[in-house]
Amino acid sequence: MANSGSGDSMIERVVRILSTFDRQRRTQTAAQVARRADLPVSTAYRLVQDLQTVGLLERDEDGGYRVGLRLWELATRGSVALGLREAAIPSMEKVQTRLRQHTQLAVLDDDSTLFIERLSHPEAGANIAQIAGRLPLHASSAGLVLLAHADAELMERIVNGPLPASARGTITDAPTLRRKLAEVRRLGHASATGSVENVSTGVAVPVWHGARVVAALGVVLPADAAPVDVAVEALQAASREIAEALQQISSRSTR
Repeated sequence: MANSGSGDSMIERVVRILSTFDRQRRTQTAAQVARRADLPVSTAYRLVQDLQTVGLLERDEDGGYRVGLRLWELATRGSVALGLREAAIPSMEKVQTRLRQHTQLAVLDDDSTLFIERLSHPEAGANIAQIAGRLPLHASSAGLVLLAHADAELMERIVNGPLPASARGTITDAPTLRRKLAEVRRLGHASATGSVENVSTGVAVPVWHGARVVAALGVVLPADAAPVDVAVEALQAASREIAEALQQISSRSTR
């Protein structure tokens, strides 16, 4: 794929364009895309039109661009995240019914916590995590679980890198984060109060597939909720069920 004068490939420019869309920017003009993707307006306009032609972007009634259904369709075909989500949903529903709070499933992606499913109750408290949303690995209970079981190189890079605060309870120094990750591995779960939002406590456990942690299953509770033991118990039971479901899927696929 041909490179631009700046050295980035066509694919890299397309990814940058698509990455400008999120839940806060569902619809954009070509000029807004150009600015956020750091591309010349003429280049962005041409690529946006090409993406619209093949259905990866759509025009709305006001002339703005939004992510097209074709992109969603392609993204879900054969997706590992989709298979994980399908295996996890029945168990997540049990947790959500029992705790009546936000129940969410997250995976490690590109040095961040990517949330691939969330179930919520109308009476549940605050929670900024959204499906397809990301949070820093050090700034949520799910991220702490994923980081605690990540490979050593990634763990060191995150621990020794910038640790910005999302809320008052976010861990922002390397020694404290190292101790917390060791605690997560020892206890088998992570609990983080006021790490993402001051009014919430996140609780998460690892989801294993064989010898590898493939996801984190968590709930978001009010910060003044009762002790997290009940949440941990419900999450661990669900995690075991998801691991069994994943094993069954793997067994069927190798027959």
